[in-house]
Amino acid sequence: MKKRVLISRQVFPEVLQSLAQQFDIDHNDADDILTPEALRVRARDCAGLVCCLTEKIDAAFFDACPQIRAVCNIAVGYNNIDVAEASRRGVMVTNTPGVLDDTTADLAFALLMAAARRVTEGERRLRNGEWTKGFALQQWLGTDVHHARLGIIGMGRIGQAIARRARGFDMNVCYYNRTRLSAEEETRGNVQYVSKQELLAQSDFVLVMVPYSQATHHLIGAAEIAQMKPTAILINPARGGVVDDAALLAALTERRIAGAALDVFENEPALLPGLLALDNVVLTPHIGSATRATRLNMATLAATNLIAALTGGTPPNLVNP
Repeated sequence: MKKRVLISRQVFPEVLQSLAQQFDIDHNDADDILTPEALRVRARDCAGLVCCLTEKIDAAFFDACPQIRAVCNIAVGYNNIDVAEASRRGVMVTNTPGVLDDTTADLAFALLMAAARRVTEGERRLRNGEWTKGFALQQWLGTDVHHARLGIIGMGRIGQAIARRARGFDMNVCYYNRTRLSAEEETRGNVQYVSKQELLAQSDFVLVMVPYSQATHHLIGAAEIAQMKPTAILINPARGGVVDDAALLAALTERRIAGAALDVFENEPALLPGLLALDNVVLTPHIGSATRATRLNMATLAATNLIAALTGGTPPNLVNP
């Protein structure tokens, strides 16, 4: 008999066809976010699970699903999974790194540009009939991106991809990271290592690109925002919870920083209502990796991980070896 696996969110037909050759598939084609109880019920007799960040995989899940041998996340991050508990029970956990780096970097830079040049605000005003003067010298003035100082907190693969894009705009790029890059990597990337305090104080744009964990929870909070220049713009395309949304809302409302651009939120899809009322923040609905090619690659890699895990191989992206 084929092993049974649950795919907790809607995926592409190509991925389903690949997995159906190996397994008995339960596919949540409706794409509703399953409640924890519904997820446990549907996964109870399954050997494997393909899931997204919307599913919480914890001890209660493993208690209810003792046959689970592999949990394959369609994401780079895996803070939705209790990896320590999975390891204790001999369950393999995988993620999908690498295939979304450039796409996410593209979106990060789009956020930066949109906030700097007030693109979404300008479009709203145009659609609302507020563009009445035609050209005006002091109308909706933004911030130059070229030659500006970009500070990147988190210089992993995506952070480095963002830095490469910044070179095209002749930006001065500095970074802060737990582990400093080698001198060769810094020279090749034309980036300068600085302390977090110096980065916050001197950057025209502060971009956060770190995974979420307890160590990075509210990495950018009220104290960090207070160190930023009043003309600075904060960009978060990383994970909700890395930035204290309430502290950011207060700073934006009081114009203590010039603006922000957010693709992720602490309690998404819910967000602080006050953010919607502000003109000095760009908001997008967690679309960092959202191109068809990239999302297909992510789902395909998750399927590859699952097949390897349940057929005696080693998944290429094993989080808990």
